[in-house]
Amino acid sequence: MERDRKYVPRLRQLTNLERATSRKASDSRQMFTIMAEFIDVADRLSGIRPAVSIFSSARISSDNPYHATATDIARRLSDEGFSIITGGGPGIMEAANKGVFEGGSPSIGLNIDLPHEQTRNSWQNISLSFRQFFARKVAFVKYADAYVILQGGFGTLDELSEVITLIQTGKSRRIPVILVGTTFWHGLLQWVREQMGELGLIHPEDLGLVQLIDEPARIVDAIFAFYEEREIVQAEIERPHQSFL
Repeated sequence: MERDRKYVPRLRQLTNLERATSRKASDSRQMFTIMAEFIDVADRLSGIRPAVSIFSSARISSDNPYHATATDIARRLSDEGFSIITGGGPGIMEAANKGVFEGGSPSIGLNIDLPHEQTRNSWQNISLSFRQFFARKVAFVKYADAYVILQGGFGTLDELSEVITLIQTGKSRRIPVILVGTTFWHGLLQWVREQMGELGLIHPEDLGLVQLIDEPARIVDAIFAFYEEREIVQAEIERPHQSFL
């Protein structure tokens, strides 16, 4: 069907006018909001390390086996002295906050204002509120010494992709990235290997950035093993080399 193109310039003009008007009113406020969120995060989280960021869905009910798994993982990490950082909402986020809270280590929720979606769980020692996803993502990354990712939707995939990209590109230090749930993650990892890997879109070593572990005790062991190995390597690098002269 032939369209009347005369409306396109007018529509573009109206759109640009609306954007310009709204930007003048909101851009400055948004910048101050972002700065305030960064300052609040730095003030309240600078002393919580070591910490593990746990990513997952708000839509997982308490009768789902992953709910109990998240509580178990968080409790074990808490017993070992790790704080836990989650998105602060219901579902598996609540399960993880509950586990670490009961274990006695700091339980942190990075809550985000979302219509009809996010409700704050009650198992948080430290609760921060965000309006901007950007500042919230920085907090997840900056204060984490490991990432544990359970079942989730687009938001969880976004967080997983973000942390892998930051490590892959050297914009973030390398820390453990552990996926929990072979049944859930196997298909995605297979697709990454067969599509991204075979087409040369990622380096073969990039596949080693992620571990797939189901058992809570092994997850804790894997985090400790990572840092023990790194400490050994660092000590070898710093060891004075024998001189043959």
